[in-house]
Amino acid sequence: MANPTRRTFVVSAGAAAAAFGLSKPLALIPSARAKELTSTGYYKFKVGDAEVITVFDGYWDKAHDAGFIRNASIDDTKAALKAAGRSAENVRIPFTITFVKAGGKTVMFDAGTGAQLSPKAGRLAANMKAAGIDPSKIDTIIVTHFHPDHIFGLMEQGTNAQVYPNAQIIVPQAEYAYWTDPGVISSLPKNRQGLAKRIQATFPEWKNLTRFEGEKELIPGFTAVKAHGHTAGHTVVSVASGADEMLVMADTANIPALFVRNPGWHAIFDADPQMAEAARRRIFDRAVTDNLIVTGYHFGMPGAGRIEKDGAGYAFVPLA
Repeated sequence: MANPTRRTFVVSAGAAAAAFGLSKPLALIPSARAKELTSTGYYKFKVGDAEVITVFDGYWDKAHDAGFIRNASIDDTKAALKAAGRSAENVRIPFTITFVKAGGKTVMFDAGTGAQLSPKAGRLAANMKAAGIDPSKIDTIIVTHFHPDHIFGLMEQGTNAQVYPNAQIIVPQAEYAYWTDPGVISSLPKNRQGLAKRIQATFPEWKNLTRFEGEKELIPGFTAVKAHGHTAGHTVVSVASGADEMLVMADTANIPALFVRNPGWHAIFDADPQMAEAARRRIFDRAVTDNLIVTGYHFGMPGAGRIEKDGAGYAFVPLA
């Protein structure tokens, strides 16, 4: 955030209507401790008896691109970033991994960039150590989908050797089927064919990888929630402990300033934009109705908070 103090930015009704087509004031609530937690590298909180730890892996400063949001202009994007108190120089996309410790087990959601994408990412290993997470003691890794910023941390660069060979890796069958289909490579643009080839060279050979279909309990207290559209098998996970529940939303939305605020905006990352939007609205409405804590992979630190309805869109309210 550009300003780390906790305060509510209130845009006048007229300005909100001009910028976003709203008829009411727009409240955008930044994290009070975003810079501090980004430096610390992790944030801990409780959901029932479970300990949740969000761990920062770094970020990607994406240059503005007219194709980034299919139905919004660069000027729209810059205005939304400024309204949220963020720099509009570029689109900063953070990577934040969720861990849950419950019942003596450690569960990891996705695996970060593996220092194989942006030069400003790849901090996961150091920040896991700072947070007291031993990679050799991770019991389960639930993969929400197969985009490279979510799975490259599973494999070493160059050799593709497993980084977490002792963990059970659980993946959505719909996602696995799409990326391991031999015909998918020729159907993809050249800049994405390498991802499919890497998946096909690794995942089918891993004996510790299992697949699931539909909405089911993956391990006790962790239930898959269908949220396809971002990718063929993109999945949200409900984590329940006692009377409390959290949604690990993965890429249901990219950064909140753009896609929580404007759930109808269609990012280039979404394979099926209409399906992704429908899933986004459904998951957001569930989070609002049940007042659930959510984590988002690209939400930045603390990486966790709640979704609130705000006019025609939503607002993300960080926990810290």
